[in-house]
Amino acid sequence: QVQLVESGGGLVQAGGSLRLSCAASGRTFSSLTMGWFRQAPGKEREFVATVSRSGGSTDYADSVKGRFTISRDNAKNTVYLQMNSLKPEDTAVYYCSANFPIGPKYWGQGTQVTVSS
Repeated sequence: QVQLVESGGGLVQAGGSLRLSCAASGRTFSSLTMGWFRQAPGKEREFVATVSRSGGSTDYADSVKGRFTISRDNAKNTVYLQMNSLKPEDTAVYYCSANFPIGPKYWGQGTQVTVSS
């Protein structure tokens, strides 16, 4: 079982920045592939970014490439999402995800990000 707790959401003006954090429980953090997803009102949850277990490989949705950066600190059991040049369309609830090579995906409770124009 993995428990995930996100933080760092809030209200920001367009063009601004936020950094989200996700702290994971347990001693197996370095075995987890970590990711971020988001869900805007009336829309389905969508992929944002993912980082490999070592942190050496990342992937991003086209909509956030060049603006968002995912990273992890295995010593702190934490994954981050640095969001720059935010746009109103980035407004959503952001969810942290975690999964082992085999098995279910775990989710955090979500953190709200609101970008005003």
